[in-house]
Amino acid sequence: MKKFKNNIAIKSPQKGLLITALLLAQLSFAQTKPEEFKGVIGKTLAESKEYWPEPVTAPKGAPNVVWIILDDVGYGASSAFGGQIETPVLESLANNGLRYTNFHTTAICAPTRSALLTGSNSHKVHVGGFSHTIMSAGFPGWDGRLPSKNGTVAEILRDKGYNTFGVGKYGITPDEEATDAGPFDHWPTGKGFEHFYGFLGSATDQYKPDLIEDQAHITPDGRHLSEQITDKAISYIQKQQKAAPGKPFFLYYSPAAVHAPHQVAQKWSDTYKGKFDDGWDAYREKTLANQKKLGVIPADAVLPERNSLIADWKKLTPDQKKVYSKFMEVYAGYLTYTDYEIGRLITYLKESNQLENTVVFVLIGDNGASKEGTLQGAVDRQTYVNGDTEEKVFQNNLNRIGEIGTAQTYTNYPLGWAQATNTPFKYWKQDANSEGGTHNPLIVYYPKAIKTPGIRTQYSHVIDILPTTLDILGVKAPESIREVKQDTIQGYSFYNSLNDAKAVSLHKIQHYYIFGSRAIYNDGWKAAAAHHPNSIEVKEALNNKVNLPPSDFDKDVWELYNINEDFNERKDLAKKYPEKVAELKKLFDQQAKKNNLYPLIDWQDVYLRKIHKTPSTEGKSAQELLTKANK
Repeated sequence: MKKFKNNIAIKSPQKGLLITALLLAQLSFAQTKPEEFKGVIGKTLAESKEYWPEPVTAPKGAPNVVWIILDDVGYGASSAFGGQIETPVLESLANNGLRYTNFHTTAICAPTRSALLTGSNSHKVHVGGFSHTIMSAGFPGWDGRLPSKNGTVAEILRDKGYNTFGVGKYGITPDEEATDAGPFDHWPTGKGFEHFYGFLGSATDQYKPDLIEDQAHITPDGRHLSEQITDKAISYIQKQQKAAPGKPFFLYYSPAAVHAPHQVAQKWSDTYKGKFDDGWDAYREKTLANQKKLGVIPADAVLPERNSLIADWKKLTPDQKKVYSKFMEVYAGYLTYTDYEIGRLITYLKESNQLENTVVFVLIGDNGASKEGTLQGAVDRQTYVNGDTEEKVFQNNLNRIGEIGTAQTYTNYPLGWAQATNTPFKYWKQDANSEGGTHNPLIVYYPKAIKTPGIRTQYSHVIDILPTTLDILGVKAPESIREVKQDTIQGYSFYNSLNDAKAVSLHKIQHYYIFGSRAIYNDGWKAAAAHHPNSIEVKEALNNKVNLPPSDFDKDVWELYNINEDFNERKDLAKKYPEKVAELKKLFDQQAKKNNLYPLIDWQDVYLRKIHKTPSTEGKSAQELLTKANK
């Protein structure tokens, strides 16, 4: 780029104000990066030639892009992947597109979303934990601030002639910056979204959301948030197409669903009345059979044993069965309602003749099913300690059974249903060591490019979505964005698999880490370590006022699995192949150093307030900061 110099001579202190103004003008000029002037400047207009750079436009006929990401949905929830919760819209997209059955997330929401938007690993882009004060720390991999050198998909496509819209959950704006005073660099509009309507935190009330539009908080209108974000998404596209027919758009559709609080109109949960009365054990068996019929798991798959924390459904009391079933009816209704809202968006695109030229990615979950509802389920906002016994919590749930799922409660389902909706895997959200935390369904729908619908089994990870999208569009990752040199995108495109079921996955190595739990994948082999105390154990200790011993990562036991032959981790081979474990542990350390993962931080560090000690958090309890993170 040709640079136009401003010569500034400093001759007198009295000219300081003028000099400052000139310097600011120069800096502003540099930051806007005007295109090199290619005209002619003479003394008169007659001797001069104007120059107007061509505006950036996408190629004619460039496809629209829609990314849909759901929240806290396990592999065995949606009917699109064999679950017993009806999601006909997702089924239709899958039946006319591709089901990716070996797709992975990070095991918790903010790391998954940061990795998705940037195409690079979460610690590498500074979101190893969250952007919330309570779950971030003053280290490069942990501070929760997306760097400018890791541009988002919205920034890339905006600069390629797309309009960029986002609705729903964002989840990666630092708490300290999430006010109407900004700064706005880490708000969606600071990361390439020309319009955004939704909320900045990790969770919010569905009828009284902590709602923003663009760069200001606004008052919600009382309708369910999913209805509001769908209306807004459609209106953004309608206005854009009216102003510039045929101009492509990128839409990030990220409902809060089905993260707690589970809140939905009764008509949706009532459709499931009595359908889960046979319990979570039966649900697992039925779902496993459905998954085999669909072909989304191996035909010889076997269920892992019921987790020792979960009760045998047959041994529960009638009151327990009644309450627990109600929680699941609400969760199921909430997911089906979410599918309905997605359907409104898809129907609009179809009726406006845009769907055929739209690439749709659907991530059914940003992690596995949530274990945050405790053993009993919840009707009140969960904090790290409340001093209640299991029996007292259950009795409160029983007394308020009619309120479960309403706007008056902060509902979350019991752990038994999380295990059920995670069929066929072990463990849950947060457990980065387990497929149950990281293995989610993915749907890719694009009629123009996908010749034959079907199933794809290639290993892939959330960081692969961005490079795959760019490959579909024929867009090269930029070397710089608005004069900021960009890091290399770490993900691997799986574009070659769209029309080749036997295409080899390019993604060979992948690490995982969420607050202690960790794993390393290498071309079919996986070494993994659960970490103790985990979040449940820490909360129990605090609740019972028991002192916790210091964390000792060296005591964590590493397991070994051949994922190609044992996809749901039933056969630990660590004792049989200790040399393989050692090899993979060394690889994990290499990846950790490469990706800013160290220092190792765990849930004890979070709840005992050992991290992010700044003037803004001084004197505030974990309880207060957790509430702020989930307004």
